[in-house]
This record gives sequence, C-alpha cells and structure tokens, in this order.
Amino acid sequence: MTTDTPARLLTLLSLLQTPREWPGGELADRLGVSRRTVRRDIDRLRELGYPVEASKGSDGGYRLVAGKAMPPLVLDDEEAVAIAVGLRAGAGHAVEGVDEASVRALAKLEQVLPSRLRHRVSTLQAATTPLTSGDGASIPTETLTVMASTVAGHERLRFAYRAKDGAESRRVVEPYRLVSTGQRWYLIAYDLDRGDWRTFRVDRVDAPFATGARFAPRELPTGSAAEYLRQSMYRRQETYELVVTFEAEVSEVAARVPAWMGVPEPLGEGRCRLRARVGDAVDWMVVRLAMTGVEFRVEQPPELVEAVRKLAGRLVRASGEVA
Repeated sequence: MTTDTPARLLTLLSLLQTPREWPGGELADRLGVSRRTVRRDIDRLRELGYPVEASKGSDGGYRLVAGKAMPPLVLDDEEAVAIAVGLRAGAGHAVEGVDEASVRALAKLEQVLPSRLRHRVSTLQAATTPLTSGDGASIPTETLTVMASTVAGHERLRFAYRAKDGAESRRVVEPYRLVSTGQRWYLIAYDLDRGDWRTFRVDRVDAPFATGARFAPRELPTGSAAEYLRQSMYRRQETYELVVTFEAEVSEVAARVPAWMGVPEPLGEGRCRLRARVGDAVDWMVVRLAMTGVEFRVEQPPELVEAVRKLAGRLVRASGEVA
C-alpha cells in the first residue's frame, strides 16, 4: 500500500496519462488502496487542474482528457529516456519537421532528468546511428539545447565560430531563433560586435556558452526568422526561380515541402502550383521534389527540367526497362 499521498498521486497521474480508461477497482489494486481513497485522489487531481473524466456503470472508470491547459507531465524512467533519445536524434541531424520547439522541449527535459537517466540517454545515443537524408552535418545536442535555452530566456550567447573560408572568430550575440531547413540548423542572432543581424550555421559553432546577461529582444527586419534565413542564403549564392505544378491539394503539398519555400497556390481540381526562389543545387532539388510523394511537373527553370529528365532516364535504366 502506498501511504505517501504525494507519491501515490504521482503514480495515479502516471497511470491516467496512459490513453485508456481505468476501472476504479483496477486503480485501487495498482495503488494498494481502497476505491474510496482512489475517488479522493481523483478529486485532488481535479483541484490541481487535471481534467479527469469519470464514466458510470459496471464498466465505468476514469481517464484523463485533453484540457485547455496542460498540467505538468509525469513520465516514468523508460518513457523519459525514450523521448529524450528521440528528440536528440532528430535535433542533432536537423531532421525536417524537428524545429526549434522540439529543441526547447529537449532542453527542458534534460534539465530535469536525474543524472542516472542522462547517462542512460547519452549511452544509448552513442551506441546507435540514425539513418538521415541530405548532407547536413551532425551537431552535438548540447549545442542546440544551450542555444534554445538562450533564445527562450532572452540571454546573450558567446561561442567560437568557423566561417566558410576557415577563418575563426569569437562571437557574442543576442539569439533570436533557431531554424531548420531539413539539412542544417541555423541560428538567427544580432551580433553585438558587428552591430547587425547575422546567420550562423550551427555545425560551425563550437563551445556555446550562456552568459547569463539578459536582453530585450530586437525586432527582426523581415519579421520572420525563416524569411530572414531565406534572404540571407540568397545573398550568398546563385538562385533560380522554381515553378512546379503538383497533382495534389494545396494542404497536402504544403505539408510535404519546407515552409521556407512558401505556400502553393491552388489551381482547382486537386492541383496546385509552387513558385519559389531557391538556392539549392539543381540535382538535390530534383530529389527533394521526388520525396514529396505526389505527382508533379517542373515548369521552370530549364536546368531543373533537364535534371528531372536525366534522373528519370537513369532510374528507368536501373530498373532494367527500355527508356
């Protein structure tokens, strides 16, 4: 029997966070208490803001439902380790769809993990190799979590940086946002020494350190970190106008292409067109479009049209069919 009421409430909450309905008798058996005690504990959870529903009848029971606000989440050891490992794997390789919010979640989780669980997470990650697409460099998750914490806390960040030409420097910045392109992570920040906004490739950052100095966030010139990154990338490389027609609804295509490419325009009858200025290599863009998993036709630029034809020919020949 669990006589420690706080410990019993945490155990009860952990059980209720499993997506199922728990009969009162089963909860009582699990906790080693009477059904009356279970009812009192349920009332205590409700007073704390947990939306626990009860159904009547012989098959009735208790379940936790979605509320307007999310009270603290209770995880057991295995669940905490699983979530941390998953977030680390995604964040460290800039997997598309794993954005700054996921990195902030990882930072919060690792902050409260006991040392024994942090050790388990590090050991498990070191023993596994994720299969990722693209040529994005692997990044220590500690680098991302430090950056995410300074972004969320409006705290100045100091780090060593290696430029494209190999030149090394020390930077002190006011971090604004982390942005993932699906291949790499970038930090958008205001560089105090240079007195201007800068974009930093996170895989070129070393020894990031949160200084503890707070700052009032500045207004980004473009208003959007993704848009600022897009413009920054275009200034540094040759770009081209991409025009592609998809045989799918706007919502489906928008969910399958990076947000920085923009939103497709509807054409009716289950078709849409995407116009975007991109700087990715033509061969990579062909692969990226094929990864959407929907039918498409490239209209512009001519170089991309030709690249699609060449790749299609190679794939047909690889299948043993006559082109």
